[in-house]
Amino acid sequence: MLQIKHITKVYSTKNVFTQALNGISFGVNKGEFIALMGPSGCGKSTLLNIIGLLDSPNEGDLFYNGELLSGLKEVQRTLFRRGKIGFVFQNFNLINEFRVYDNIELPLLYLKLSAKERKERVRQVLKDLHIEFAEHYYPSQLSGGQQQRVAVGRAIVARPELVLADEPTGNLDSDNGDAIMKLLLELNRQGTTIIMATHSKEYAEITDRIVHLLDGKVISQAYMNTAKNISSY
Repeated sequence: MLQIKHITKVYSTKNVFTQALNGISFGVNKGEFIALMGPSGCGKSTLLNIIGLLDSPNEGDLFYNGELLSGLKEVQRTLFRRGKIGFVFQNFNLINEFRVYDNIELPLLYLKLSAKERKERVRQVLKDLHIEFAEHYYPSQLSGGQQQRVAVGRAIVARPELVLADEPTGNLDSDNGDAIMKLLLELNRQGTTIIMATHSKEYAEITDRIVHLLDGKVISQAYMNTAKNISSY
């Protein structure tokens, strides 16, 4: 599904030069659940942003189902990821002025869907995530765990092929973290490919593969042999 080949990303200012990624290469199969692990600053978020077409590499190539994506202009990247890629961020990134319903519906506004279909999809997501009660609430009226459920809802409402999750449990207590992980596991079971950056060894070990990063490089990959145990979360 994804081929990441020799991706390099450098951030530079007048006095500071930072190499966030240094020649990263690996592939992602359709339906895989991959955990990116490594210390803060190792390049996990930068890599997710490049895979999600929110940023561009300085060098290297990114292929999505055989299509070369590196080098696309910003408008082309935006058009490509609509309906194909969903994002779940550690800090939720919800629009505080929008109600929960509107936050979840937002990705659908860019697709050619009728108002009726948008409503049906949003209502189904609210039901699946057990937050029907919060439909007309604002994000500030919800707990952190509830806000993250809304963020997951926004990421999956367009039924994307790929979900990128950047520390989705990082700001949550263990109970809410387990609940979000269960949602991601169930989503993956239904066929969605997921790449998740995490510091949690426990959560990483129930994915299909762990890709370890250090200093902007892939230093190791480990395939997990244990079955994904949704019932334990």
